[in-house]
Amino acid sequence: MLSQIQRFGGAMFTPVLLFPFAGIVVGIAIMLRNPMFVGEVLADPNHLFAQIVHIIEEGGWTVFRNMPLIFAVGLPIGLAKQAQGRACLAVLVSFLTWNYFINAMGMTWGPFFNVDFSADPNTGNGLTLIAGIKTLDTSIIGAIVISGLVTAIHNRYFDKPLPVFLGIFQGSSFVVIVAFLVMIPCAWLTLLGWPKIQLGIESLQVFLRGAGALGVWVYTFLERILIPTGLHHFVYGPFIFGPAAVEGGIQMYWAQHLQEFSQSTEPLKTLFPEGGFALHGNSKVFGSVGIALALYFTAAPENRVKVAGLLIPATLTAMLVGITEPLEFTFLFISPVLFAVHAFLAATMATVMYICGVVGNMGGGLLDQFLPQNWIPMFHNHASTVVTQIGIGVAFTGVYFVIFRALILRFNLKTPGREESEIRLYSKADYQAARKPTTAAASTGQAAGFLQALGGSSNILSVNNCATRLRITLADMAQTQSDEVFKSLGAHGVVRRGNGIQVIVGLHVPQVRDQIENLMKDISTLEKTSMTEAVS
Repeated sequence: MLSQIQRFGGAMFTPVLLFPFAGIVVGIAIMLRNPMFVGEVLADPNHLFAQIVHIIEEGGWTVFRNMPLIFAVGLPIGLAKQAQGRACLAVLVSFLTWNYFINAMGMTWGPFFNVDFSADPNTGNGLTLIAGIKTLDTSIIGAIVISGLVTAIHNRYFDKPLPVFLGIFQGSSFVVIVAFLVMIPCAWLTLLGWPKIQLGIESLQVFLRGAGALGVWVYTFLERILIPTGLHHFVYGPFIFGPAAVEGGIQMYWAQHLQEFSQSTEPLKTLFPEGGFALHGNSKVFGSVGIALALYFTAAPENRVKVAGLLIPATLTAMLVGITEPLEFTFLFISPVLFAVHAFLAATMATVMYICGVVGNMGGGLLDQFLPQNWIPMFHNHASTVVTQIGIGVAFTGVYFVIFRALILRFNLKTPGREESEIRLYSKADYQAARKPTTAAASTGQAAGFLQALGGSSNILSVNNCATRLRITLADMAQTQSDEVFKSLGAHGVVRRGNGIQVIVGLHVPQVRDQIENLMKDISTLEKTSMTEAVS
């Protein structure tokens, strides 16, 4: 059950990858339309410069304005066991069908469901437009549920053989037919139950606003501590992209009001208190440096050059784009206690910042969120808040360094480079070699090596990935090779749990997963061909 939940959480990362670039485009465009940055002349809506910027900004809003649709189509890439492209098409058609059913039932029997479908969908009455369809605003929650349901139907019925005279309905057509019938009761249940869920969400929002600093601490702690399990997607998803903290999600709400907040002299915490639930990126920007310094200075002097080759790229990745797993998994396997301390410090840092008035959309790194969406646009009227945040962050960098160094030395933890450590160290050349598959055909060799180390295609039940890890469900864990074999192929580590295995690959993990799936398909095709020839 846990492996299935982890697989689902990892699949959510596919659509999430689209948001950093979109956020940068929108953030920069809003800045370029702000008279405080470009002057009154260029910011005039009638000026050619402002018109061009407006056009670019509208393109950047594509992802934010269609989040339910993107999540619905993106999840099958990670959840479908075969023919992911066809699964995406089936989910798209079924998701739209579900919304059309909701629209028709709502328009016909609105009073029965206590829903007024004659109202304007933009008045905050629980209605919205999805692909031009007036429907209930189920946000990404509805998209995830329907996508997961239809993908399960795809996995079960996509390759189901039908009688010859019904052959035209095999494959994706049969999946859509089954899903069509399933969407009817789903639409009915949605109209019956979602308005009550909306009331529950509103109550949650009221509670979170009232919880203040305590709510921020609990949220941030859970977001960090659940990273090894992959369940952290379920913590930040409803806040950042869904309605848990604010309608439409923190990311979209912040972007929509970025210019308004930047021009206001009111404290940001007064303008947007919900922004305290998007401060978890501070542990990536500031905490990562302290962790890396502690690992470096506790390493044996003769090993520090090698350790630096491992830590510098991983730390820059965490700071610049918010991907912390290469660094976090460096010490997670050696001492889970260190990771728990990391989660505690991350939550404490975010809470201290929130108490001091820091809010915003800062779940990523410097390049995608901190600079374009927060520091640069807010500095003119909220410079003190930015300086306060940086000051607290730098202070916590020191706290991280002192605590991690003390724990490593006190308990003699075998972090990379320590005396008598059995943990393999990677030089800078090793790290770069592990990343070469992102741009070279060598990824096929690495994927083939992983496939063999996993016991071959016949031992693999499902393949998935998140930001940096392959997540694989196996038929028999005993058929896999040792962790050292995986590391010799360029993996940063291996996690085994039950019949599930996670291989820490790096940021090029999507390409490796594709290569493994292609190799598995080739092997399957070859086996079928050989069997056919043998029979004939």
